[in-house]
Amino acid sequence: MIIFTSICANYTHKARALAESVKKHMPDAVFMVCLTEREIPKKVHSKYFDDVILSKDMWEGNFNRYIFKHSIVEASTAVKGQFFLYLMEHYPQEEQFVYLDPDCYVYADFVELRELLKSRPIVVCPHLLQPGNIDMELSSAAHGVYNLGFLAVNRSGEAERFVRWWAQRLYLFCYDDIQRGIFTDQKWIDLAPCFFDVEILKHRGYDFATWSLMDCGMTKENGAYYVKGEPLRFIHFSGYGAVIEKCMKDWLPEGEHSFRELYREYTKRHEANDADGVSKSAWSYGVYDSGEKIDDALRIRYRQNDEVMFGIEDPFAAGNKQLKRILGKKNKGRNKYQKIKKSIQKDGIKATFMKGLNYLK
Repeated sequence: MIIFTSICANYTHKARALAESVKKHMPDAVFMVCLTEREIPKKVHSKYFDDVILSKDMWEGNFNRYIFKHSIVEASTAVKGQFFLYLMEHYPQEEQFVYLDPDCYVYADFVELRELLKSRPIVVCPHLLQPGNIDMELSSAAHGVYNLGFLAVNRSGEAERFVRWWAQRLYLFCYDDIQRGIFTDQKWIDLAPCFFDVEILKHRGYDFATWSLMDCGMTKENGAYYVKGEPLRFIHFSGYGAVIEKCMKDWLPEGEHSFRELYREYTKRHEANDADGVSKSAWSYGVYDSGEKIDDALRIRYRQNDEVMFGIEDPFAAGNKQLKRILGKKNKGRNKYQKIKKSIQKDGIKATFMKGLNYLK
């Protein structure tokens, strides 16, 4: 089994904690990190990482053109589909592939999941397993029925067809844009059970998270934790910090509680893994090659203009002033690509023009 997470450098401390928990409870698992940075910083390390792969090094196509259109919040999710494909190709001996968000923490072996993946190609977890929390029901409807802090597939034709479909959708639309019906990589999976043979895992011990806290029924027995009688496998500490603490206050009974105990323990590991201050790492794709900070508003305009986006070979070679000028030009008719070309050449930006929009190799 390969377990991987996807991060930018500032989430290294979370990935370290996750990797340690994986190796403790599943020592046979390979733990991989997909890192969306220009290079691997010295601080991005852990003895529990089996390998760290740069997103650009596993990518098919023009990575700079692709990643420029994403904010840091979107970036780590945008590469997940391609990384699944990369792992399937480069690890032919492996039969099971699991993605976990970096803010997850494992408490026991994935016994049920290992067995499921022997016959089921795709496994997802829903956000909610019971009605009653209307706020979370509304949030789930907006952000996605299934939580993509977890996703598992086996080596099968059906799983590969699913991953390729998902990767293509992420190539085109992996944005935090709920008004348009998109929430990064997650909202797309609402459609997956309609198109593919998907197992919806309703085991309460998997992907237990902030949204699971109301009437959660978590108990501790002989040192092990259970959620309404089902053994705890991993917690997704989504919203770590103020969000989780508010939800604990609102949804858990007063006094000592098993989740509060686990949260305190996770906090210690989380902070210990950030002793080197890696969480303060600046995102290397947050600036142009010149070091100028990228205007996020221009990223949005860039991704809304196919002519510009697919006309610039490397947007990081530009700057805010040049890109704004190019985006501001109105191009009509057969000469629109030539006009863009002249604008780019005038600004000294290296460019290659495409006659068509070849979204994926």
